[in-house]
Amino acid sequence: MVSEEQRNSALTLNSQEFDFICRYVHERTGIVLGEGKREMVYRRFSRIIRDRGLASFSDYCRLLKANPEQEQTYFINAITTNLTSFFREQHHFDYLGQQELPALLAENGQKRLRIWSSACSTGEEPYSIAICLSEAMQGQLSRWDVKVLATDIDSNVLSKAQQGIYDRDKIADLPQEIKSKYFQKGTGSQTDKIRVAGSLSELITFKQLNLLHQWPMKGVFDVIFCRNVIIYFDKDTQQDLFARYYEYLKPGGLLMLGHSESLGEFQKYFDNIGRTIFRKPLAKGGEPLQAQAVS
Repeated sequence: MVSEEQRNSALTLNSQEFDFICRYVHERTGIVLGEGKREMVYRRFSRIIRDRGLASFSDYCRLLKANPEQEQTYFINAITTNLTSFFREQHHFDYLGQQELPALLAENGQKRLRIWSSACSTGEEPYSIAICLSEAMQGQLSRWDVKVLATDIDSNVLSKAQQGIYDRDKIADLPQEIKSKYFQKGTGSQTDKIRVAGSLSELITFKQLNLLHQWPMKGVFDVIFCRNVIIYFDKDTQQDLFARYYEYLKPGGLLMLGHSESLGEFQKYFDNIGRTIFRKPLAKGGEPLQAQAVS
C-alpha cells in the first residue's frame, strides 16, 4: 500500500501526462483544455489518484488506457466545471418571465410548453426557470402541459440537483417573496440548508446527457438554455452543437447563451433580440419553418 506521504511526493504532472489527459478529455467530452488549465487538471485529478490508492499521474494514465469505460464517470465528473447560482445572468430570466412567457401563454392554443436546461449543473438554473414559469402562469399550471428538461454530463451534480437541497446563503440575494414561496427552511441540524418547493420539482425532469452523443428527446422546445458550456468546446464542435440546437428549437423559439459566448458563423441563422438571447426566425411571410421532431 502506498502511503499518503509517498503519494504526495510522487504527484507531479509532466507534459506527456498532461497532453494525454487533454486528448482523453477532448475525445470523450469535446472540452478543450489548454496550458492555462494545467493547475486545474493537477488539482482535480490528484484527488482521484489518491482515492484510487495510486502513486502517480503516470499510473492514472495507464488506468485510463486499461479501463476507459470503468473510469469514465469519475473522469468526467472531475473535469467538468459546475459554478452556478439561482438566477445567474438575471437578464435572461427577466426576458423569459416578462416577455417570452406572457407571449407564449397568449399565443399557445395547445397549452404546451417545453424548456431545456442543457447544462444544468447542480440545478439552480432549471429551478430558476421553474420559478419564472410559476410566477408567469399565476395558477394556470394545472391547465397546461409544462415540462422543463434538465440535463448534464456530470452524474454527481445531477444527484444534487434532484435532491434540491442547498446552503441557505445560496438564496440570500433573492426577494423575500420568492424565498417564502419556493423554498423551505431546514430545521434542527439542517438550519443552514434550504429545500426547493415540491411544486418546482414537479415541473423538472433530470437526465444525464453528454451533448456530444445522441440526443434522445423527441419534439422541439420553446426555449433552450445553453449557458457557459459552449466555451469549453472547439469551434467545429460549437458549430455542430448550434446546428443541433437549431433543429431542436421550434420556429420562433429562443436560445440563451452565456455572457461570454457567441454563435459565431451560426449567427446568420438566428435573430439577436437581446444580450446573448437569440431567436430562431419564422419563415418569410410569417409562415413557420417546418421543424421536424428529432428522435
